[in-house]
Amino acid sequence: MFQTTRRRLAVWYTAITAVLLLLFASGVYLYVRSTLIERIDDTLNHVVEIVERSLVVEPINDDVDKFRINLEASFRDNADTVEDDHIDLEWFSRTGELLWSTLSEPLNIPIRPNRTGETVRVVKEENSKFKIPNSSLVTQNSKLKTQNSALLLRQVTQRVEVGRQVLGYLRVSHPWFEVTKPSRQLIFDLALGIGLMVVCVGASGWFLSGKAMEPVGESYQRLKQFTADASHELRSPITLIQTNVQVALADLDLAETEATTSLHYRQQLMVVERLTQRLGKLVNDLLFLARQDSGISKDVFSSCPLDALLMELVEEQQLLVPEKKIALSLDLVDAPASETSPELLENWFTLAGNWDQLVRLFTNLIANALHYTPAGGRVKVKLARIEGINRVSGLRYTSAQLQVKVSDTGVGIPAEALPRLFDRFYRVDPARTHTTGNTATASATGSGLGLAIAQAIVENHQGHIQVESIQGIGTTFTVTLPITLES
Repeated sequence: MFQTTRRRLAVWYTAITAVLLLLFASGVYLYVRSTLIERIDDTLNHVVEIVERSLVVEPINDDVDKFRINLEASFRDNADTVEDDHIDLEWFSRTGELLWSTLSEPLNIPIRPNRTGETVRVVKEENSKFKIPNSSLVTQNSKLKTQNSALLLRQVTQRVEVGRQVLGYLRVSHPWFEVTKPSRQLIFDLALGIGLMVVCVGASGWFLSGKAMEPVGESYQRLKQFTADASHELRSPITLIQTNVQVALADLDLAETEATTSLHYRQQLMVVERLTQRLGKLVNDLLFLARQDSGISKDVFSSCPLDALLMELVEEQQLLVPEKKIALSLDLVDAPASETSPELLENWFTLAGNWDQLVRLFTNLIANALHYTPAGGRVKVKLARIEGINRVSGLRYTSAQLQVKVSDTGVGIPAEALPRLFDRFYRVDPARTHTTGNTATASATGSGLGLAIAQAIVENHQGHIQVESIQGIGTTFTVTLPITLES
């Protein structure tokens, strides 16, 4: 599927680029061609002006009202001048009779005065005579199977007048290959350039489409993994609920009068209730993460004294693990003695946030620390306000931040598991078994979503979370949240 999509993206990218290149090349070709034609027309008109000024006009029989052109005196030097520029001159009488020409053979083309220039097609037969092209001649030549060659000329025809008397017509011709030859070379160059560009664009399109598909592929793989993990987590409680309901119904049908039936039935329903609560919590966790990912969650932030929040949580957690004899403590780093502002000191640990989300965040972290710390260990929660440069981490903060560290002396986390620790449904234990018999896990999700939810809450508060762990020594989670007071 991804390879097909990649090919389609590359083909579309290449096709669109090829069309744009063709349009650009067509524009360049038309511009260059029109420029060449204008240049030739300007040259022909310039020759007409020069020749017209050099014409020797003489009166006829000393009549001041009638004039004629002295051909020998007028065109004696012009023939040598225009020969180097591949320009041919023709002089016609006022009746259209050819009187003088630089061509070896006459063109036999009717006179059509035109100063803007026109392109004419002349068919040259084997006997090197020029004839006017028309449908009858072409048909006749094709029937006679005469080997003809076409000659294209660009011509400008000027009517020469003295007063109201027409002295004759001057026609200047220029070979059309001055346009066709560079035009063909330009077409070849543009075609070659476009071909190479299309090949390069196709290769780059294939590369870029692959790069574009990488995040899509990663998202698809995460979605597959998420679906598989969610299915696994949902299948277990659903199966247990179904099994317990079936057992309860079977017991109720078999024993109608036994006193133990009611007690057994009650136990089965209690198991169903616990599993249903676990399943509901899992669904709520998934819904919370989905809302955070989609951005549709609109949380209302208010002033939250983080020190009071942590005190309540530590007190609650101490009541849940008396049998493990774990030392759970809270350390509040006081403000420095140099700080004397009463308002700032009163709100030293206060930030703008969502109280319920912050409770959930630190409940997950403290419960995990208690769960993975053996009896006789200790869990320490430390709250400090950071301003300026953090000398420990070296991070520079543009505003004050609150830093909470949850440290334990538990079993630790393997180094290879740290990069994936905040992935959804990921647990270090590959068996994915739920630990029971420990009341400390009551606040944990038990499904591998606790740390993912913690990270989502931290990001929702524009903070960041880090973890450091050494197996056999302990783990430390560090949460840093910016202090933004409610406006």
